[in-house]
Order: sequence, then structure tokens, then C-alpha cells
Amino acid sequence: MTSSCAFGRTSDGQTVTRFTLQGSGGLRVEVLDYGAIVHGLFVPDRHGRLADVVLGYDDLAGYEQDRFYFGAAIGRYANRIRGGTFVLDGTQYHLSVNDGPHHLHGGRRGFGKVVWRARTFGDAERTGVVLEHASADGEEGYPGNLDVQIRYAVSVSNVFSVDYRATSDRATPVNLTQHSYFNLAGEGSGDVLRQELTIYASAFTPLDSSLLPTGALASVDGTPLDFRRAQPIGARIGARHQQLRLAGGYDHNFVLDRAGAALSPAARVVDPGSARTMEVSTTEPGMQLYSGNFLDGSQPGKQGHRYDCHAGFCLETQHFPDSPNQPSFPSTILRPGDELRSRTEFRFSAVPKAE
Repeated sequence: MTSSCAFGRTSDGQTVTRFTLQGSGGLRVEVLDYGAIVHGLFVPDRHGRLADVVLGYDDLAGYEQDRFYFGAAIGRYANRIRGGTFVLDGTQYHLSVNDGPHHLHGGRRGFGKVVWRARTFGDAERTGVVLEHASADGEEGYPGNLDVQIRYAVSVSNVFSVDYRATSDRATPVNLTQHSYFNLAGEGSGDVLRQELTIYASAFTPLDSSLLPTGALASVDGTPLDFRRAQPIGARIGARHQQLRLAGGYDHNFVLDRAGAALSPAARVVDPGSARTMEVSTTEPGMQLYSGNFLDGSQPGKQGHRYDCHAGFCLETQHFPDSPNQPSFPSTILRPGDELRSRTEFRFSAVPKAE
């Protein structure tokens, strides 16, 4: 079932709608056409009790003022591009810079601060909303008119799926992701450091002091970035390891163990208290783990909750950071006549407690 209601008006007078996607398995997702934001994600625990497991705001003004990308669709380019510049087909492009001297998450405005065109769909198996946005040639410095479509859906088996499509009339880098902050115990319930994380990755892309990749791939073996076996997120977050010191915790792109372009497992997270479990699968080659290191409680969230450091974690399926400047990384260049297609699934469950 899909329903909708008004959520507010933007500062420039545009009407914003909230869409509610209700699956028969109990999963409920709330989506805004502003920023293609995942506003709420309600998941049953082992007793069937629902909790909203994503951080966010009660009103539109919160999202307009937001500095943390809560729930937002990210584009044209997720993550960082060094110096806000890249060379493509012999031409140097200069992007807007919004992270010191670097370009982050699409620039000063990005896809998370625009109103998308929306339409709903549904059948016996799933219910959803399609959101579309046209990014003009030159926007934030990117070449080409880019048409983007995001399809959010909830299935009867408690899978929240995100499908991306994009085309362009000029060659341009594109790297799309979803920037929800999860807390499987429920948003506003404290930190996520005891939630148990598995990442199906044997390597990561090391960072330099600017939080940009060095261009190398490094093994996770013997490091606090080894989540191949389930570990509490906070078990080693304070380790005296250079990569953790640089980022103030986890803010790293993992090179997923996967073959070809098929949908493959990326991560699994379990909250021991509620037994809520989230399994992430994707067609993307990488995934950014961010442990909410820069959350500071400065802007009240839902129900007035203060989101302090580590109040949520992000698992941003993606191509690698700074790929336009790293020829050894998988290409993110979308050319005329081609279509970008990408899919990520979040599967939710909870194991009933034994009597």
C-alpha cells in the first residue's frame, strides 16, 4: 500500500510530499520528494514492535538546514573528488568545493536539496515510488544534462530496494548512493557501537590526511577495518591505528568481495537488544562505512532527539571516492548512449526470542 500527504513547503515555496510505503510483512518506509530523502524506516523487532531506525527531522526546515545528509539521495558524485577538479577527454573541469578545497557529495546543493518529480506504483509483491530529477549541464560544474531516476520499493518479504538509472548527453562522472544513518535499536536510542557488523570485503581504499584515497588498495587483514567476521562497531573504533585517527573513526570505502555486476552481499548488521537484522546487497563495487564521527548534537532531530557522535552509521553502496582522478579505480564515467543501472537491497528481519 502507498499513501501520500503534504510535508511542507520549501523556503522558495515548492510543495513537498511525503510518501508512505507499507509492506504486508510489517516494514514501512517514508520517503520525501525533497532530496529523495528516506524520512522514516519502521522495522519490527523480535516481538513485532516497530521502531524508526533512521535518523532525521520532524519537519522540512530541519532537512533544508541539515549538514549531515540525513536520508538523502547523493549525486552527481557520492563521496569526495580531490580539489574539485578532474580531467575528462582532455578537458579539465572545476566543480564547486564544499569540503575545504574538495568536492563532497555533489557540491553545495547536490541532489539532496532539490524537489524530485514523483509517482507511485505497486503490485501484489511490492509497493513503491519513482523519483526523477534533471540535472542541467554545468550544474555544480559537471558537464552534460543528466537525467536520474531512483525507484524505492518495499516488498512483502521486508526488503527495501533502491534502483538507480541515469543517462547523459555528454560524458560525465556519476556515482549515486543513499545516505541514511541507521540505528537498529531505534533512532535517538543512543550510540550504535554495540551493534554487530559484518562487511564482505577483504580490502579497502586507504585515506590520506584529507580523507581522500591514496589510490592504493590495502588488505583489511590484521587491521581494525577487518569486519569479515561480525564485530561490534565500537569494538576497535578507538584503536591506535593511523586510518582511524585520520577519520576520527570509520569513514572508509571497502572494496567488496564480489564477482561481475550481479547483486552480491555487502554487509550484515545485528542489534543484539532488539534482534533487528539488516542485510545489504548491491551491484556496486564498493561501500562506505561511516560511523557518524562528526555528529555533534547541534541540531535537534526527530522528537527533539540529539544525535551525538556515533548515533548512527551509514553503509553507502557506491563506486570508489575520487575515481575521476584515479585511473586504477573502476570507471564512473557515463557516456551518451549508455545507461547507468545500479541496485541496492536492504533486507530486514528479527529472530524471535526463545521462550
